[in-house]
Amino acid sequence: MTLRIAIGGFLHESHSFAPVPTTYADFVAAGESPALARGAGLVAALRDTSWPIAGAIAVAERAGVEMLPLTWATASPAKPVQDEAFERIAAMICADLSGVLEAGRVDGIYLDLHGAMVVDSFGDGEGELLRRVRAVAGDIPLTISLDPHCNMTQAMVDRVDALVPFRTYPHVDMPYAGGQAMTLLLERIARGKPWARAFRQVEFFIPVPAQCTLVAPMKTAMDARLAINARPGVAELAFNFGFPYADFHDCGAAIAAYADTQALADAAADDMLAYINRNEATFRIEATPAAEAVAQAIAIARTASKPVMIADGQDNPGGGGHGDTTGVLAELIRQGADGSVLGMINDAESAAACHAAGVGASIKLSLGGKSDGVPLAVTAVVERLSDGNFVGTGPMALGNPIALGPSALIEVAPGVRVIVVSSKMQALDQSLFTHIGVEPTACKILVLKSVVHFRADFQPIAAAVILATAPGPVPVDPATLPFKHLRPSLRLRPMANA
Repeated sequence: MTLRIAIGGFLHESHSFAPVPTTYADFVAAGESPALARGAGLVAALRDTSWPIAGAIAVAERAGVEMLPLTWATASPAKPVQDEAFERIAAMICADLSGVLEAGRVDGIYLDLHGAMVVDSFGDGEGELLRRVRAVAGDIPLTISLDPHCNMTQAMVDRVDALVPFRTYPHVDMPYAGGQAMTLLLERIARGKPWARAFRQVEFFIPVPAQCTLVAPMKTAMDARLAINARPGVAELAFNFGFPYADFHDCGAAIAAYADTQALADAAADDMLAYINRNEATFRIEATPAAEAVAQAIAIARTASKPVMIADGQDNPGGGGHGDTTGVLAELIRQGADGSVLGMINDAESAAACHAAGVGASIKLSLGGKSDGVPLAVTAVVERLSDGNFVGTGPMALGNPIALGPSALIEVAPGVRVIVVSSKMQALDQSLFTHIGVEPTACKILVLKSVVHFRADFQPIAAAVILATAPGPVPVDPATLPFKHLRPSLRLRPMANA
């Protein structure tokens, strides 16, 4: 008998204090991510991308599964999802699921979720979505894939038969996670009964830069996770690092275990939590003020044979920033950082002005600052223009179509250049530079609006990496944000009041 599996997804990483809200239109339009896909075209639209659902599709196709496409949608990290957007897309998923149930048997459901969605009316967006899906589907086996930056909740764990987060940050294993969620779904259908489950919360924020799995402390934490997950009878040990910018009760890191018995699930979750707690002090992080970061980069670049990377992480579009603050750029100009390129400033107005002026023109711009009201006045020479359409080439974005709208490469001071785009995207792929004629390896200094993801494609070509602090809504230290709704037991820094 051919299995019939419904597949869909709804992804958003919500920053409660970001400057720009997330609307329905943000999910519909293509940008750094595919546009909303629904029904018959969903599989073709997502099969060859690096999104988790691509891995789920691949496993399903190899298993000879009949896929029943629902709705899949994502939008760039920003302020919480507006009620209209959530209600419309959640309704699509539930209506599509009702439709395939009406048409025939459904043996299982796979959903590609993020896990850090906050909605205007719901702190736990995924928990609410899964409540609605369960109301339609009953006890049909259901598995999901998650971003490890999810703020996993008890409701999410209770409403699915297994959840699988990515194991890496930078996220170079997204298709693997989707594939593993589909594999566990097939196992769950075959075994005929749910696994036991356990849920534990970590009671301190793990700063985002400390979550990088390429280096300690997170690399060793994930090694510990792997060893526990390898125990006989443990189907999945999900360790999620948390997204510490969401102002709701269950924000933060958490652990879920699915196993053959309750004792096995409890032991797996307890042992992982004990490891994290023993090593709490190692998750503290330090960053460098922008002026010092630029000075360090200039000094290193004088003798380096590779580019120096400055991570402008506090304006990271991948964490809710708008990608348009100019603090680091002002320092590049002030200190005369010859051979530097900043990627990217999200400023559609300036990009349009560059296109209107044409290559070779010298124009005055009020560059960036649209989100924080602090633009930078520059006289720019337009070096190159682009329509902003290209395909990702690096480990995270490989094969993904990217549409950033009218874009320009401009020089804003001798030796200081900026890529200006019309739609925000985290600087996680070298194609952002190469598509407009900049060879990253030929630059002395690269400023990247990213905090960790850039390491997947840029760290191999870097002489050094400097994490800078400059204006932006995604602080390295989330304890500086005005939270109101966190649980009282949660510590906002590792070792705070410990």
